[in-house]
Amino acid sequence: MNQAFARAVSIFGHPMLVLPLAALAVAISRGQGWAAAWMALGFALFAAVVMAYSWWQVRRGRWAHVDASNKGERRSLNRFLVVALVVAAILAMRYGHNRELALGLGLSAAMIALAMLTARWWKLSLHMAFVVFAATLLWSVAWWAGLAGFACAAAVAWSRLQLQRHVPRDLLAGAVTGLLAGIAFLLASGMA
Repeated sequence: MNQAFARAVSIFGHPMLVLPLAALAVAISRGQGWAAAWMALGFALFAAVVMAYSWWQVRRGRWAHVDASNKGERRSLNRFLVVALVVAAILAMRYGHNRELALGLGLSAAMIALAMLTARWWKLSLHMAFVVFAATLLWSVAWWAGLAGFACAAAVAWSRLQLQRHVPRDLLAGAVTGLLAGIAFLLASGMA
């Protein structure tokens, strides 16, 4: 039972889910309904591109599974994600005129790049990085939303330990990375 629950928490705490939901909550709270609708479409399109890339890697026999669990698979996925996020940030800035979205995408790329650069010391938990980033953004919506986000982060940390995907230092590295990205976002966007 614990393993099944931990898997469910880990899935619901996936970066492709928590950060888009937090970004949508921020946009809606700021009265940017149309921006939220465009962001939802953009996030769905980005998720489809990432899933297509993962499926393609499995189909070619380079990966065992779309979750990219092996070290080489994860490295390949992370390289792809950094490039895709940087391109998306440039497009958002150039064509979307949405500085906050471009900033969030750029910070997301930076968190993944940091995970790659520090891989020799730990397996920085990107689940934790993104859920703490999301929780920090939610804090700008309302204190209770931020509190709920950080409670979700604690549940994700438990799930990653329960599933033996990370050790505590990986989770701490991810949490600090996400918190710093969230603070940087709030300061640079003027939402602090």
